[in-house]
Amino acid sequence: MSIEKKYEKLKALLTENKKWPLLYMFKFIAPNQDGKVQDVVDLLPKHGTVTYKHTKNLKYVSVTCKASMKSADAIIEVTSKISEIKGVISL
Repeated sequence: MSIEKKYEKLKALLTENKKWPLLYMFKFIAPNQDGKVQDVVDLLPKHGTVTYKHTKNLKYVSVTCKASMKSADAIIEVTSKISEIKGVISL
């Protein structure tokens, strides 16, 4: 499935917004192993504010980033790259 097809609905929802830049919240669940949390953080916008929340058993980490984004395409680019990391769930 192409990236365009996979994120078609997200892009449609984002393009309804006429005011850009937009403060967007990225949220991912990553396994707390093999540096996957850091892999996610490395692909998030550098100007964003990142917060973490661990599950009780420390097996997974919720990574949230709030960042001002210039376009729907920029949001989809970040989301698609992070979604390629094995075991990471995009919310």
